[in-house]
Amino acid sequence: MLIITIKQGKEKALLAGDPWIYPSAIDKVDGKPQERNKPGSTAIVQTSSRQFLARAAYNARSQIAARIWTLREDEPIDHAMMKRRVRAAVEKRLPAVRAAHPEELVLLIDAEKDGLPGLLVHAYGGADGWLICQFQAAGVEHWKVPIVQALLADTQVKNVYERCDALVRKGEGLLVKPGALAGDEPPQRLTVRVKGRPVAMDIRTGFEYPR
Repeated sequence: MLIITIKQGKEKALLAGDPWIYPSAIDKVDGKPQERNKPGSTAIVQTSSRQFLARAAYNARSQIAARIWTLREDEPIDHAMMKRRVRAAVEKRLPAVRAAHPEELVLLIDAEKDGLPGLLVHAYGGADGWLICQFQAAGVEHWKVPIVQALLADTQVKNVYERCDALVRKGEGLLVKPGALAGDEPPQRLTVRVKGRPVAMDIRTGFEYPR
């Protein structure tokens, strides 16, 4: 596992709740070269005096060098954690999703707020509709399989589509390859209610067609 040593004094931001570590805050990164060069590798973050601070997803290619998974030393970063966090987010927001109009795009997972930094998931069309996922950071990209498995199990929605922001993913050193992760791809044109107003939209990209 990688070990990120933070410069003296730079740990204050993490202890205050900042979920991101920038390259300027890092003194050194120890570990095997293949792990240092692999976007999304799990790292232990420590102070300059080697005291544990956090576990994070490290990405040398990103302007955000590391994104915090947990401040708990006893919490491993594994399939079980991803599934717990997906389940907690779904349980929190699924009632609102089910109460919404089926033509609304409703937020289901909100990245750092749900302990899944870089992951956005919106629901559309109810149980027979789609989950639109955006994996905008290397850490959640690394755990994509268990995340999608948990989404399928906890929402009972069969169709999961990955939307890709090319600029964001290239900045993370990730491939830009949108497509269905489970079930069927949504049609190119659907009616989406935006602030109560019906809009023709391609939910695969967010593109709104002219009226």
